[in-house]
Amino acid sequence: MQHTLTDSPNTGNTLQASKTAAHDNAWLLRAIVAPSQKTTGPQPLAGLRFAVKDNIDVAGLVTSAACPAFAFEAQESAQVVHKLLKAGATLAGKTNLDQFACGLNGTRSPYGAVPNAFNPAYVSGGSSSGSAYVVATGQVDFSLGTDTAGSGRVPAGLNNIVGLKPSRGLISTRGVLPAAQSVDCVSIFARTVATAVQVLESAIGHDLLDAYSRALPLASSAWAASFHFGVPDQLEFFGDTQAEAAFAEAIERLQAMGGTPVHIDFAPFKQAAQLLYGSALVAERYAAIRPFFDAHEKEVIEPVRSIIANGKKFSAADLFDAQTQLKLLAQRADALWPGLDLLVVPTAPTHYSVAAMQANPVELNRRLGEYTNFVNLLDYAALSVPSAIRPDGLPFGITLIGRCGSDWQLAELGQRYHHLTGLTQGATGEPLPAPQPMAGLSRPAAASVRVAVVGAHLSGMPLNSQLIERGATLVGSTSTAPDYRFYALPGSTPPKPGLLRVAAGQGASIALEIWDMPLTHYGSFVALIAAPLGIGTLRLADGSSVQGFVCEAEGVLGAQDITHLGGWRAYVSLMSRKAEA
Repeated sequence: MQHTLTDSPNTGNTLQASKTAAHDNAWLLRAIVAPSQKTTGPQPLAGLRFAVKDNIDVAGLVTSAACPAFAFEAQESAQVVHKLLKAGATLAGKTNLDQFACGLNGTRSPYGAVPNAFNPAYVSGGSSSGSAYVVATGQVDFSLGTDTAGSGRVPAGLNNIVGLKPSRGLISTRGVLPAAQSVDCVSIFARTVATAVQVLESAIGHDLLDAYSRALPLASSAWAASFHFGVPDQLEFFGDTQAEAAFAEAIERLQAMGGTPVHIDFAPFKQAAQLLYGSALVAERYAAIRPFFDAHEKEVIEPVRSIIANGKKFSAADLFDAQTQLKLLAQRADALWPGLDLLVVPTAPTHYSVAAMQANPVELNRRLGEYTNFVNLLDYAALSVPSAIRPDGLPFGITLIGRCGSDWQLAELGQRYHHLTGLTQGATGEPLPAPQPMAGLSRPAAASVRVAVVGAHLSGMPLNSQLIERGATLVGSTSTAPDYRFYALPGSTPPKPGLLRVAAGQGASIALEIWDMPLTHYGSFVALIAAPLGIGTLRLADGSSVQGFVCEAEGVLGAQDITHLGGWRAYVSLMSRKAEA
């Protein structure tokens, strides 16, 4: 393993902060750790850069948990870091967090509050604040956080990125400083579901040296095109009407994808969440750092100190009582699942300014966990995906929650949902790339037709929703045979191209996507296509043929020839750059 320290060196037990953006407070240490040189097999993460929350060990670097008095130099890397370096990823450094991973807001650090990537006056969410920020702003491709009560989801929802909270025990937590070890999960932040899944595939594995790791079978079949999702019967947005409207829009989008909402009794989930801090279960947070806390309690900042100290007052009998209460609530929750594929909730019910959070740190922090605290306690998997940018410019996300082992199913549905939103990646302004097939996940067999799209129906483009609403799934990206000319059609709304076949030697290959569409919906899709466009047979670069969009010859008269650009995305990008100039 090769280390190159940058910006600020680590020496002994000293942690020095360094920043890549003015006042973002996201990085605690920049240190390039190269991929493992001992790997002889494939490296699926080669070329990707990542950061880790500073409660995750990296050999030779300081782990501080955002507490200077606690900081120590790690002798070994956490198992998950070892796996990612072995898979070819490059570590870029360690990120800020709510101290000892105790908080959901990102302001509880002596190194400063990490701001929201869209508006620095607002909180980033926590405790994995820095990890979310550096992904949202495009500084790394993905990052690791931890999730005990929502720390891998709330920052994702507040920063327009993906937060994957895997089933408990799927990723080893060996080498991760515990918050509440029996329910802790290593979480993954990325700007797309596909990247998060790619990381998860490299990170999973049963670890016999981790007491809570387990060999967990994952569901291998996607949910049916018609699925049922539970929605809380009582929704709380704490007066935030923009968040309430955004969630209503999300429900409508899921319905358009084939989902049926089912209102469920949210009481057992909410009561389970309250046990996390309001019962003897909080003693596990004290147990995680007991020797240090007993000796250095005054070195822990408020309100983290009071929360952890509260765990000291409970007896073993109190803990058994709390565990029994949790088991009873889990029984009630289990009774609500028959007939449901998943639950859908707001990732966070509202946004708060940094000033408001610092003025009322306990209550406002509790509100951010309204829809997250119960998930790990009840042994569920969860995926937060971006849903909207509100009228005030702040992001809104939803969380898909499934039973233990539903990780791939959540990812498949979450990717389709994310691409239907038409949002850009994090705070970068970059369009979403094409969605990727979920490896090892099959969809129920159904009669379908393959159709090629070249313009406004491409993934992330304005009319892509017409495909997704009909249950179409992306097969892949390819190009036509070199026998086509490509035009930007004038006066079309939204802007559309025209693809025209020409004589051999007079055309070029044009980029396209191929989608599988259920045959039952193909007719309604074709009915939407207006002249001069239509459906015809396209010849592909490999010599095969597929149904796809073509244009009448008369339709390109006077149109701009953009064949030299090779595809619609290149044209849209060019027009965007010209508009900004």
